[in-house]
Amino acid sequence: MIRKMSRKHLLAGLAAAGVLGVGIAAPTVALADDKSPSPAPSASTSTDQNSDRQQQRADRQAEFAEALAKELGVPTDKVTAALEKLREQRQADRPERPSTEDRQAALKDRLDQAVKDGKLTQEQADAVLKAAEAGVFPGPGGHGHHGGDFRPGN
Repeated sequence: MIRKMSRKHLLAGLAAAGVLGVGIAAPTVALADDKSPSPAPSASTSTDQNSDRQQQRADRQAEFAEALAKELGVPTDKVTAALEKLREQRQADRPERPSTEDRQAALKDRLDQAVKDGKLTQEQADAVLKAAEAGVFPGPGGHGHHGGDFRPGN
């Protein structure tokens, strides 16, 4: 038995697929553009790059919404509003990330415990903390590769 899909459900499905597609494609495109390693940026350079990236992302999203609207035969502002609504819902479902200060405090606590347990010397713990503060480690806030946590042997 074949059911006819309502236009509303079709639009919602296509909008969700579009958001997912942008969510998958945007990081891939961003990583593909940055093939050469660069020195650690200064604070002002980093702010400028973030602003440029946000503008590029906004431009890509606007182009996507416009193309989707044209394909579906609906106004661009309607598609943009639907995508924004889905983005806000997705954002609300995400847990809030701890601040850099909170992460560094937790790292210091773990390092202090490792020194106390005899797993590290104080000099080693100090070196790890200094490296973390300098952004050597990967992950949020670090200048290494982007993504999950690093565990030797994984």
